[in-house]
Formats: sequence, C-alpha cells, structure tokens
Amino acid sequence: MRKVAFITGASGGIGSACARTLAKDGYAVALGFSSNESAANELSAELKSQGFDALAVQCDITDSGSIASAVSLIEKDLGIISVLVNNAGIANISLFTDNSYNDLRRMLDTDLLGAMELSRQVLPAMIREKCGNIINISSVWGEKGASCEVAYCAAKAGLIGFTKALAREEAPSGIRVNCISCGYIDTKMNSVLSDEDKQAVLDEIPVGRFGTPQDVAGAVSFLVSEKSGYITGQVIRVDGCWI
Repeated sequence: MRKVAFITGASGGIGSACARTLAKDGYAVALGFSSNESAANELSAELKSQGFDALAVQCDITDSGSIASAVSLIEKDLGIISVLVNNAGIANISLFTDNSYNDLRRMLDTDLLGAMELSRQVLPAMIREKCGNIINISSVWGEKGASCEVAYCAAKAGLIGFTKALAREEAPSGIRVNCISCGYIDTKMNSVLSDEDKQAVLDEIPVGRFGTPQDVAGAVSFLVSEKSGYITGQVIRVDGCWI
C-alpha cells in the first residue's frame, strides 16, 4: 500500500520542508493550505517535476466540514493517510488583556482544536490499518510560556498534552503520536521581529544560529520512520539548546 502523508500549513516554511523531505522518504504528500493556494500549487508542481506524488488540498482546519472534504479527497486521489503532520498555525504578539474573546477563540481553534479535529478524522482509517503516525508541531513557548504570547502558549501547551494523552490511547492500535517543540525557526512567522530582537534571541542560543525549517523536517522524518519505532508520546525539542 502506498504511503501517504498529509501536511497542514504546507505552503509555509516548515510545512514545505516537511513535504519535500517526506516525498524523498517515499511518501505521496498531500499539501494542506488554507488560503495560499498559489504557493501550495507551486510546491506540488515542483515535487511532481521531480517524480514525486503530490496533491495540493484546501483545508480550513477550523472547519470540521472542510477537514472532512480534504481527507476524503486525499483518500480518493492518493490513498489512506498514514502520516499526519499537524503543522498549520497562527501567532500573535500582544498583551493578553488586549485580546478579545474572538481573538482567543481564533488562536485555540487554529493552533489546538484544528489539530485535534483533524487527528480525530484520520484516526479511524489508521486504527483499521493498525499503523500510523501523528506529529504535532508545537513550540518551546508551550513548555516555558512567554509574555505577550499567552494565547499562543496556551494552545501550544495544549498540543503537548494532547500528544501525550493520545499516544497512550492509540498505542495498542499500532499508532504513534509525537510532538516537536520548536525553538526559534527562521520562517516568515518570525520575520516580524526587529533585527535587534532577533540578535537578542540569537545571543541566547548556545549553538549560535537560528533553526531552519529543514531542522524540523529532519525530526519529522525520524519520528515517522522505523528508526523511532519505540518512541511515542514524546516531545522532541528542536531549539539548539535555547531553553
């Protein structure tokens, strides 16, 4: 049976790196996007030109119906999803008291509940097949907490708890669930920081550089491989020993 990986947020830096890496690992890759269709289509065309199976799929992870449509399309065109990378997310830097209820709801819907609902919908097929991998992309702020990113930290901490609990529930069915806790990764999401703020962060990272999307993709590749067959329910920190 063909191996199929669904990566949400595949039009972004980390998502596209994961898609390229998993394609090279032998997976047919479904490239989930919410609004950046052109970037997803470009990545799909790139991978197809290299002989890989790829499919750009619109998926609003805050909408259960959109998730169901995406999963159905992937199963029809590529096959049963054996790897799910819950990567899509948003961030917001602001005082907690400046957030409205709708702001908080949007953050949790996108960064936590979206991953939970998508996992819920792909799990029945994985359970039937007695195999599968779910990788949740979290953040070191979900472990440590950060001022002016309270809602984001709460959502990412929720992903960590979700990972640990779901791993215990699904282990008897042959499904592994792990989490990657990202440090400062050089992506568009972090481009809003000033050069001064970036340097202050860099000065705190012992390895002396920012992380790259490929650093995260390498961890994903390991966690879905047989090399990590006895690893589940774990939080793998990719942060250059930052925290």
